[in-house]
Amino acid sequence: MSEQQLNLLSFSGKIRTLHLTWFAFFISFMVWFSHAPLMGIIRETMHLSDQEVKLLLILNVALTIPARIVVGMLVDKLGPRAMFSVILIVGGIVAFGFALAQDYQQLAIARFLSGFVGAGFVVGIRMIGEWFPARQTGVAQGIYGGWGNFGSAGAAMLLPSIALYLGEENGWRYAISITGLIAIVYGGIYFFSVSNTPKGSTYFRPKKTGAMEVSSKGDLLLYILMNIPMYLALAILTWKLSGQMHMFHDNIAYLIYAGLTGLYAFQVWKIIQVNTEALNGTVAELQRYSFRQVAVLDLAYMVTFGTEIAMVSMLPLFYIDTFGVEPVMAGILAGIYPMINLFARPAGGWFSDKIGRKVTLSIVTAGIAGSFLLLGQVTADWNLWLVVCATILGGIFSKAGSGAVYAIVPLIKRRMTGQIAGMTGAYGNVGGLIFLTVLSFVSSAAFFTFIACTAGLVFFAVIVLLEEPRGQTAEVLPDGTVQMIDVD
Repeated sequence: MSEQQLNLLSFSGKIRTLHLTWFAFFISFMVWFSHAPLMGIIRETMHLSDQEVKLLLILNVALTIPARIVVGMLVDKLGPRAMFSVILIVGGIVAFGFALAQDYQQLAIARFLSGFVGAGFVVGIRMIGEWFPARQTGVAQGIYGGWGNFGSAGAAMLLPSIALYLGEENGWRYAISITGLIAIVYGGIYFFSVSNTPKGSTYFRPKKTGAMEVSSKGDLLLYILMNIPMYLALAILTWKLSGQMHMFHDNIAYLIYAGLTGLYAFQVWKIIQVNTEALNGTVAELQRYSFRQVAVLDLAYMVTFGTEIAMVSMLPLFYIDTFGVEPVMAGILAGIYPMINLFARPAGGWFSDKIGRKVTLSIVTAGIAGSFLLLGQVTADWNLWLVVCATILGGIFSKAGSGAVYAIVPLIKRRMTGQIAGMTGAYGNVGGLIFLTVLSFVSSAAFFTFIACTAGLVFFAVIVLLEEPRGQTAEVLPDGTVQMIDVD
């Protein structure tokens, strides 16, 4: 096979790894968002209030924020083969827990824990980065992310029908249990079917663990500051659980706030400990990179994937409550949005490889701003199919944007790809949590407009601050020799 093209009909070498890995992500996404198309049925059978439903949607993305950071560190150290298998098996077990829940508290706990399976995305980024060269990494990462994200579309289209077929009251439990069983079985299959790198390649690991390595004092300060939004997002969730939902006493909330503050302080200490060379100005020139690149990608993914999380979570109920659509049809219409991943996310990666990574990311963030500004004008008087078309337009830009972000991530620093992907991915969940929190306070029109304004700000950050990856990056082999890796 030519190195200049991808023969996706092949099932050998790196293409085999790509197919096995995107399907692992597909299953993890199906498990992660299996509840969304069933929320109308769950709301009725479990007698949930609208606020309880919205909180479940938020809980689903909360744990993924710290999980992606931790998993990013672990995959760099342990390798993607073992990590993806563990995530699938654990995610399947949690899915069974959600299916067996008997009250709202049990639903909430299981939904919170299910956020762990969302960290599987980070693992595949490192796996694909190991198997594909820079000139193909954009489209390969786009296929991985886009086809894997289709798991939520598969859930939206299939699970409501399965639930109705298996029984009106408990059908949703059977449907979610099926996704859990599939995840557990495939976790074992994946472990015995892939390797971390092509034969003869070196799997580079970070020199230090516990935090990302940076290159200068300025980068160190920016890294510390960029961790704050992740803790603020978890604090917002705690506030909603205690202040709005009254799921636990205020004193417990204060303890959680104190715990989050303590964890942040510990992380700052660990960041400084890992980066003594940056503080002393002794980082070798070959090992340097700009953390500003990571920060801009974090913000971009906050908008692109954060939008996707929020839209996948809210669209079924949006169609039901705004246009009076039946639950099964609402699930099908909502499933169109994540289905766009099949072509839009690979297209974002492909355009990044062909016309440039910065220009592609600039175009898609501007497109998100414009399309969601249009959605902000929607009312119940609009034609339903016109609204569906508007969501498709917004979906094309947001999913292509996710592909464009991860066309850059593996090119910054190979040995820390997992950590960079983990932090960027966590910001996607921060975006989802922020957007869903906004939705719990405002109308859907205001929610769409808020996304548009956020995307506009990120567009300017990309234009002003992002640098196109150029030349080569250096990694040190175990024997001390330096290996140069092409990034353009």
